[in-house]
Amino acid sequence: MKFKIYQIDMDRDKNRVKFDNLENTKKHQGFEQIDAGIYNRVFMGDTDSETLEDIYRLFNTEKHRLHRGHSLSVSDIVSTDDGSFFCDSVGFQKVDFDESAAHTPDNLIRILVIEPHRTPYESEIPNTPNGQQRAVEGLIQYLENGDGTVIVINEESKLNGMEGNRRIEGDVLVGPIFIAGITEDSICSLTDEQMQKYAQKFAEPEEIPPEEIEQHTGIFFQNWY
Repeated sequence: MKFKIYQIDMDRDKNRVKFDNLENTKKHQGFEQIDAGIYNRVFMGDTDSETLEDIYRLFNTEKHRLHRGHSLSVSDIVSTDDGSFFCDSVGFQKVDFDESAAHTPDNLIRILVIEPHRTPYESEIPNTPNGQQRAVEGLIQYLENGDGTVIVINEESKLNGMEGNRRIEGDVLVGPIFIAGITEDSICSLTDEQMQKYAQKFAEPEEIPPEEIEQHTGIFFQNWY
């Protein structure tokens, strides 16, 4: 399921409704519609979750490496293709929520995430060393594609026994990876065209056995198309 998560920024929370239920939030705000302007987007992506309850379990009791906020809690908003839902004291309530009024940090970049056994999806990360490392669960290594984009991988993924992800010419990619744009001194957001190109190229998940990964341990080829 593709979805986004929004959480209240306490610096903009003048009515102190963070972690409050829907009834009290409306009462303290003095109006019915949720004030999206006090929210930050803290996740955008796709998981194997099939219901809102699945999302709650994943983001409340477990962790997701692309999640930038606190554990999913009361007053948070989950937006899906079916609408926006307020995390209430018990369950979720559908609400009107203007996503365009919510905030995002200035340093976020738009990336294509590719995980083992799953189709690619668009997400966003802080363009910082820590943000990149969290996205691949370890130390980063860049594989330039020669077209203004770069594949970012965990440089120790094969040694750490991560699952096989995708095959490229003469090598295999292991563990979670992502694709970003690249400039002379930094990575950057993908364009629409770049996003579409690599979403199509890596659309089909591949099964890569451990024996094949072992054969390619320590081997990386760059500048492929």
